[in-house]
Amino acid sequence: MVKADFLVIGSGMAGLIFALEASNYGDVVIVTKKESAEANTNYAQGGIAAPFAKDDSFDLHAQDTIRAGDGLCNEEAVKIMVKEGPRLLKKLSELGMKFIKNGSGTFDLGREGGHSRRRIVHAKDRTGKEVENTLIRKVKEKSTIKVFENHFALDLIICAASSPLDAAHRQDRTCVGAWILDTSNNILPFISKATLLASGGIGQVYLHTTNPSIATGDGIAMARRAHAKIANMEFVQFHPTSFYGRKIDDRAFLLSEATRGEGGILKTRDGRPFMDDYHPLRDLAPRDIVARAIDQELKKSGNKYVYLDLTSLDSAKLKSRFPYIYETCLSFGIDITKEWIPVVPAAHYICGGVLTDMEGRTSISNLYAAGEVACTGVHGANRLASNSLLEALVFAERAAISAKQDVVRGFSRRDSRPIGTESLAEIPSFEHGGKDFIESREIANKRYEIQRLMWNYVGIVRSEERLQQALKKMEVLKSDMDKIYDRCKITPALVELRNIAEVAILIIKSSTMRKESRGLYYNADYPHKDDENFRKYTVIDT
Repeated sequence: MVKADFLVIGSGMAGLIFALEASNYGDVVIVTKKESAEANTNYAQGGIAAPFAKDDSFDLHAQDTIRAGDGLCNEEAVKIMVKEGPRLLKKLSELGMKFIKNGSGTFDLGREGGHSRRRIVHAKDRTGKEVENTLIRKVKEKSTIKVFENHFALDLIICAASSPLDAAHRQDRTCVGAWILDTSNNILPFISKATLLASGGIGQVYLHTTNPSIATGDGIAMARRAHAKIANMEFVQFHPTSFYGRKIDDRAFLLSEATRGEGGILKTRDGRPFMDDYHPLRDLAPRDIVARAIDQELKKSGNKYVYLDLTSLDSAKLKSRFPYIYETCLSFGIDITKEWIPVVPAAHYICGGVLTDMEGRTSISNLYAAGEVACTGVHGANRLASNSLLEALVFAERAAISAKQDVVRGFSRRDSRPIGTESLAEIPSFEHGGKDFIESREIANKRYEIQRLMWNYVGIVRSEERLQQALKKMEVLKSDMDKIYDRCKITPALVELRNIAEVAILIIKSSTMRKESRGLYYNADYPHKDDENFRKYTVIDT
């Protein structure tokens, strides 16, 4: 077995921030199913929001966040995030992160949809990549942090309570690590005093997504199988502008919202700017409104895409501000300084996830979650642009400080004998007797079937009838997944397929629980908000 004080599952921004902080208190093991730099963080183009401008404030940032969240934000979480954000961004800069600065040495601040001020701290259009590289460099410098690349987390190791008192305090289930598939296909127990889920998002549940191929909802699926509380999975954010018709490593190429912040305009194929018809902020409206507007325009016209027009922007400035976008589009045959860019919405971010408190604690003892896998309540019904990396930064640090207490306590629990770590006698064994091999083509076909079903039935606009049809179809597919999983040899592709099916059902079930349209969630049978009978959270915990 592998033992550590802290086990981190995932190597995006949340996992690395947690690891760096936790390394001050004990030994840390990071498990990542790909190379350490492969994470959703790596593809974040826009930046990190924080109120640094003279005409900005904590209150204004909070107000914009809460407005975008459409009545569902946890205001305590929002206040914590906006107040702690500037300190941590400065700390990140001190770690070596090369944010773009003005001649005066202050941060160059961009603006994105939903923000009332310029407050996006950025590294041009490769902010996520620069953050990831900076944090990985610091992690490698720490002798108390060990990274296991190409290791796949299968399931959490959970021990049940041994006393009624534990159950009375909702301490009836404790996480003591996870089962990990190593590079030789051995299944090993990684034992820890505190475990963090930082495994990222769920974009690959959908046919069109800006997320990399690894974003298969693994952490949420594992937490669900361990009976942790999962909340607000109906709120899937579809980024309005991904490049139509071309993919890079199974993900749609994203055109940052910052392009519209700098003056980009959405147009129909005949050249008509259409966002005036949908919102007073026009092209800077919140993402849910822009995505639905594009969806509506496509349904009216029968076209497959609309255009993003950046040609009115200064050519030199455009190339300087968005060099990655410029070069990538040029490789697709589009010169964005002269030509319009064909765009469609794509699944981008999940606002729900494993329910946590303000310290990253989940409903399972010694299990924490941070980043996109977690639901802190910050985003409510809709994430404000560039708040995702900020949330990961703030709450990952808070989770590490809180998890320190688990390390101090060791493996003891209230009114319960300690859990032994010298053997796994007390821990249920990972049972898997599969001997057959499933062909990669069959896995790919089933994955595509789920993605297509979710895109067509549980996409930008939903309905009660189609949700029920989707649930029936997914339950059959999930049953097939379970049978295959029990019969066949475990491979990462098979586990990802199982997790995609698990997450798809969570999204559908959460959607059926919300009888209104709010933020990212739009149900044609309930097209209006219900401010009297609405759910603050749709929670699944059985």
